[in-house]
Amino acid sequence: MLHGQWVYDCATKLRLFAWNVSIYPVFCMRLISTFRLLFVFPVLTAAVLGLGAQQPQAASQEISEADGVPVLLKHLPDYDQVKDRAAFAGEKTALTQAAGERPVFDAIDFPHGTEAVTAVYPVGRLVIVEYTNPQASSDADRRIQEFLAREPQPSLAYRRIGNYNAFVFDTTDEAAALALLDQVKYEKSIQWLGEDPFLIQRLERYLLTTSRDIVVSTVFFIVFGIGSAVVAGIIVGLLFFRSRDQKRAARTAFSDAGGLTRLNLDGLSD
Repeated sequence: MLHGQWVYDCATKLRLFAWNVSIYPVFCMRLISTFRLLFVFPVLTAAVLGLGAQQPQAASQEISEADGVPVLLKHLPDYDQVKDRAAFAGEKTALTQAAGERPVFDAIDFPHGTEAVTAVYPVGRLVIVEYTNPQASSDADRRIQEFLAREPQPSLAYRRIGNYNAFVFDTTDEAAALALLDQVKYEKSIQWLGEDPFLIQRLERYLLTTSRDIVVSTVFFIVFGIGSAVVAGIIVGLLFFRSRDQKRAARTAFSDAGGLTRLNLDGLSD
């Protein structure tokens, strides 16, 4: 009887063990699924919402390797004197915050890659907007010119300089504002990683320009030399003639004919 009870208990334990073994993976999977629902899904949802709400910070396309300052800032006139009150903007909202609400800003777009800098000078506030290509700058220039034709701004001076569209706001001296714009230089240097595809064209242009200058200089030198020689010859001839004429007039006429009639062949005797 005891032996049969022992066998029954063993069989029962084996069934329980088998059931536990079979149910354990299912339990683990359900636990993992519950963990995903409770923790992973909210975290991912919050991350997605956060990425959607976060705006990418605008960064300069060109940074100085020396001090990490955007290169466009250093193109401001007298940068060392105005750097403490200069501002960089990589988007239109930042430019408006730095330079104030300006009606002319409504006439320009601010596509990706466009940069702007501003600083206050004695003649007014200078704003430089740099576009990534000449087409975008030219299109902005056209819209700005149309806006200024419709709504003239007496206190605004504007000029397109390369890919820069430069403004001087709040100015009372137009001449001084234009002089400030004259100091804005569009400085870009292109370095090719491989062979320069335009090297031959530049060499041809250089040779043609140099040859033209040499020919023009040679012709000018020859003409100038001939003209100088002719003028100098005329002047020297006139001076020599007048000198000889004065010497001839100062001579006294005499005759050694002893009172006899004599032929005045040399024109010096009476």
